[in-house]
Amino acid sequence: MKKTLIIILGVFLFLIAAAAAVPFLFKDKIAARIDREIAQSVNAKVIYDLDKVSLSLFRNFPNVSASIKDINVVGNAPFQTDTLISLRELAVDFNLKSVLFDDYPTLTGVHFNGGNVYIKVLDDGTANYDITFPSEEVSEEPTASNFQIGIDRVEVSNVNLVYDDRQLNYFMALGAINAKGSGEFTANVYDLPLEMEALIADITYEDISYLSNKTFKGETLLNIDLENMKFTLDESKLQLNDFLFGLNGFLAMPGDDIEVDVAIEGIDNEFKSILSLVPGIYSDSFSSLTTSGTMDFNGKINGIYNEEKFPSFDISLKVADGMFQYPDLPRPVKNVNLDLQVKNETDNIDNTSISIPAFNLDFGSNPISGKLYLSDLVSYTIDAALKGKLNLEELTSIFPIEGIALKGNLDVDATAKGKYDSAAGIIPAINAKLLLANGYVKSADYPAPIEKLNVNASVQNPSGSMTDFLVDLSRFGFELEGEAINGKMKIRDFDQLIWDGEIKGGVDLKKILAIFPMEDMIMEGRIQADINTKGSYAAVKAEKYNQLETRGSMDISNFSYSSVDVPQGVQIAKAKAEFTPERINLTELDSKIGESPLQATGSLSNYMNYFLGENGTLKGQLAMNSSRFNVNEWMSEDASTDTTSAKLSVIELPANIDFNMTVTANEVLYDNLSLKDVKGNLSLKDGVLTFSDATMKTMGGTISLAGNYDPRDLTAPAFNFNLNIAELSIAQAFKSFNTIKAFAPIAQNLTGKFNSNLNFSGKLGQDMMPLLSSLDGQGLLKVAETALKDSKILEGITSLTKLKDVNTLQMKNIAIPISIENGVMDVKPFDVKLWDYEAKVQGTAGFDGSINYLINLQIPAGKFGAQANSLLATISGTSMDENSTIPVALNLSGTYNSPKITLAGGNSIESLLANALKARVSGEAKGLQTQATEQFNAAQDSMKQVLKAKSAVAQDSAKKELEKQVDVAKDKAVDEAVDEAKKLLKGFFPKSTPTAKPDTTIVKKD
Repeated sequence: MKKTLIIILGVFLFLIAAAAAVPFLFKDKIAARIDREIAQSVNAKVIYDLDKVSLSLFRNFPNVSASIKDINVVGNAPFQTDTLISLRELAVDFNLKSVLFDDYPTLTGVHFNGGNVYIKVLDDGTANYDITFPSEEVSEEPTASNFQIGIDRVEVSNVNLVYDDRQLNYFMALGAINAKGSGEFTANVYDLPLEMEALIADITYEDISYLSNKTFKGETLLNIDLENMKFTLDESKLQLNDFLFGLNGFLAMPGDDIEVDVAIEGIDNEFKSILSLVPGIYSDSFSSLTTSGTMDFNGKINGIYNEEKFPSFDISLKVADGMFQYPDLPRPVKNVNLDLQVKNETDNIDNTSISIPAFNLDFGSNPISGKLYLSDLVSYTIDAALKGKLNLEELTSIFPIEGIALKGNLDVDATAKGKYDSAAGIIPAINAKLLLANGYVKSADYPAPIEKLNVNASVQNPSGSMTDFLVDLSRFGFELEGEAINGKMKIRDFDQLIWDGEIKGGVDLKKILAIFPMEDMIMEGRIQADINTKGSYAAVKAEKYNQLETRGSMDISNFSYSSVDVPQGVQIAKAKAEFTPERINLTELDSKIGESPLQATGSLSNYMNYFLGENGTLKGQLAMNSSRFNVNEWMSEDASTDTTSAKLSVIELPANIDFNMTVTANEVLYDNLSLKDVKGNLSLKDGVLTFSDATMKTMGGTISLAGNYDPRDLTAPAFNFNLNIAELSIAQAFKSFNTIKAFAPIAQNLTGKFNSNLNFSGKLGQDMMPLLSSLDGQGLLKVAETALKDSKILEGITSLTKLKDVNTLQMKNIAIPISIENGVMDVKPFDVKLWDYEAKVQGTAGFDGSINYLINLQIPAGKFGAQANSLLATISGTSMDENSTIPVALNLSGTYNSPKITLAGGNSIESLLANALKARVSGEAKGLQTQATEQFNAAQDSMKQVLKAKSAVAQDSAKKELEKQVDVAKDKAVDEAVDEAKKLLKGFFPKSTPTAKPDTTIVKKD
């Protein structure tokens, strides 16, 4: 017996040891297979570490489980900056028998544990989840996957999901998703028991948010018919916050249409359940909320959904005798009664009707009642009423409003009945009154309250005609720490929109924002206003601005503003504006824009059309002065004080601003330039900034400027300038201008100053710097006196010609004609004295730094020393002597810092001298130089063609980069919505943890 027990125990231990050893024995085999399958099937960057692949036989016995930790999937362009999937762990289960004995393993389960999924669809339908290889692109001889699929279980644990479909204008953000399902996934028809829970951060369709910040959980039996693409729900029990409901029916997609037949019904009909869906109610204290009353909710949706049709539906909600009360507050909300029906019996969504025949509730002792009937979404026939009285102090004893104290009485009495038809000039008959008396608001964050808050407003339209429409805000005002602001406004005639109003008083913005804080914005200062205005929108449309009477004044003092969008900040020490019907006169402005002081005076006209019209243009005359203006601070998204390293970006100019400005500044900082005594005239019109009569001192000289900056096409911002340069330092110009670095790199070794008249135009890159490949221009470069030394070109000439005293070069009175086309500078032939020799220079410089020059020199034979004298001695019967000139043609190519210097007309200086002397004797010297020039011109034409091709590629690349920026700007509003959803999903899209062993990291991409 003992022996038998030992044998059984031994076998048992062996089996345990074998089970523990199997994963290690087959780890490499399974890891390699995973690696290969990803490479064959996924057209994206899949980032993971093979050392983080682990195997286990015990986790899901009798299957062997393989897990990969910290796996990320990043899409290809245009989604290269979006992480599609970022999982802390992906686990897959394999049938153990298939791993040990079959040729191919069988996949039986998938588990997603922790992480994020971001699905994005662009306006054109391009989706970041489309990462599988098209069959023709896998390879010339694609290797079929050998995995066998037998999945019977899928689990998701703590995963966040964002679905951002910009084509459908649909957005969904779900957080902390936990789900599991099991079934015969490989069958065409199977049942899938499914359980799921998640936080619904946001669901928005066509810019309307339908659900936000709600918890969801549920379980259902889902029947899946893959052949007919039909999905049937049965035995569903779902929960949204505390609201329980059942959902049964099917959704089918057999073709392009979507067929729906679904019934929904509330479960455990209590008032508290539907109450949990009211924003602000469902909080940590919801479980202790005292409630009573009944609720009945049901609905059905049936029909076909496509571009022309919408399913019919009938949804109703009834609440009877509802009551709720917070446990720590003395008064309840009671007598809540609601009868709501939203119905559409057709396949046209415009035929939807809304009916609330009765609605009422009591806020403590304050009753509110109303009704609403809307016949359809075409004629908008409406019959509505709302009536109530609220004691605001009593309201805070019903609803907890942390940190806010309220007082005052609010009365509302409104009715509306009739149709709305803008074309026929018909609106519902309206009689609405709102009265707020003795309002009081005090925040715990600010010691002083807003007091004497009074509003008296009415909306009247007894006939239903737009011309009888009247909005009368007969009184509006409040006091804050003894400062009062009061106003009134009357608007009549819904067609003409005739207004008459005034506002008087002062307000301290810091005090207001302390009571009503605004996120990501800081603002303070005092505004004192006394303005009366009257007019009509009809006069605005007709551009009869003399019929718009706006008069008064506004003073601003000690104002400061900063926000996420304007981190540089704006400060106004003092400003005064006077309003007349024709213009706003800015009589004083002492401000600081970021770190730059700015004073201004001037006027603005056409302001009513600008503020009220759809296409109004604001016109103005301004005189601006600054002691030191830092342009770099406003050309970069980085508002750090270190503007020298900040990355510049294209500045967009408004098209509806027409300003003429005179500017004076003691100093202007632009990129790495310091411009002194800046003066000039600027005009901004139709989105183009034009400069005229602009002068500035910099780099030891003066620059006069005229031209324009045109960013109307943000993908190809353009400029066109005429420069007059006087006495500019050559060395400093080389350090400051990329154009000189590219086209005249010799300037780095030149001393002296230069003058120039230059017209040039081109495109700007995303950093607001000229695209060298796009430059066009022409002009004359003048240098009175300069010296060249320490140049590799001089070293090369000395080495090649064996001439003495050419290691330095003095030049005087040089005039160089240049032209630039598509980033290629052409230097026309010009005469110059190099050393003591007559010379003619011509050539080309490219935006890529390449050079190609020809230097034709006339050098006395005696300068070549003994080698020339011996050759002269061999030539008898001639008048040749050491003073006879020898034509020498030098080719300069390569780059300035790595030049290639060769002789034209000979392979060596000796052969060149021999050929030149013989030609001189025979009278052919001029022909040799002409021949060298012709050969050079032919080679130069070829070089220009190569540079032209490079220029086109460079400009196209820059345009595409700017197009990406424009697309990003267009998507900014949508991206902000995504960011808000991410804030709700705590820790959404964390940065991936760097892999522990980078040398073993696998990156799979196309």
